Amino acid sequence: MVRTTSYLERFNYQLTGPDQGRKWVFLHGLMGYGSNWRKITSQLASERILTFDQRGHGRSWKPVTGYASEDYADDLFLIAQELGWDKFILVGHSMGGRNALSFAHKYPEKVTKLVIEDIGPDPSMGAVAYYENLLGAVPTPFPTKLAAKEFFMNEWSKLGVVHENVLTLGQYLYSNMEDKPDGSVDWRFSKEAILSSVKQGRANDVWDELHRLTMPTLVIRGENSKELSRDVFQRMVASNPAVSGVEIPNAGHWVHADQFQAFASAILDFSNTL
Repeated sequence: MVRTTSYLERFNYQLTGPDQGRKWVFLHGLMGYGSNWRKITSQLASERILTFDQRGHGRSWKPVTGYASEDYADDLFLIAQELGWDKFILVGHSMGGRNALSFAHKYPEKVTKLVIEDIGPDPSMGAVAYYENLLGAVPTPFPTKLAAKEFFMNEWSKLGVVHENVLTLGQYLYSNMEDKPDGSVDWRFSKEAILSSVKQGRANDVWDELHRLTMPTLVIRGENSKELSRDVFQRMVASNPAVSGVEIPNAGHWVHADQFQAFASAILDFSNTL
């Protein structure tokens, strides 16, 4: 018997909630992984939720090429097809927000509602230099997990390579450290995939994709975000009658981590509006 190849097997994924619940997909940001959403998905216990490590990230497959937003969108299309999910609410943070926008533009019939968290449609080639500098500042591989922990606890905040939320990002990066077969400790994600994702994902202006959206769309901005300016946020909301916006106080770029209850309330309120 010929075994049918499963596309979903390439990914580390989690399905939670009852089968009959409304379907949601959450896309993490750059250098993230599916379980970054645990605090949010715990607030949606009656919903059917898919989270997964996107390509190049976490414990999912790490192809050498294919890190444009469209590649990530095609992954989600094939995953949804395999699951038999015809329609769902789609939420994406940062890079995941760009990927979610690409998916909604390319496969609008699949998305009942769209949430874009703290990312704008403008190109940003400066992002490439920023992430090269950021990843280059971490002296991987580490000899032990303890050495990695001590670096992020004691040295990380002194380097001055981060725009905002230095401690939050340090914890985030430390969570991406894993033991390797040779005994060292290194990135869980593919460093090459991360930089390729930035180069390809932030190279182009995607305002036209935003303008063409027809499904209800919510843009969420952290009040203190240095990634999505208030001016661009306001322009996004004004650009399309299908788009609305929420700015969450006392939050930076990682809105769902900084103010998880406010974020969960915002997306639930949005999901329940007609």
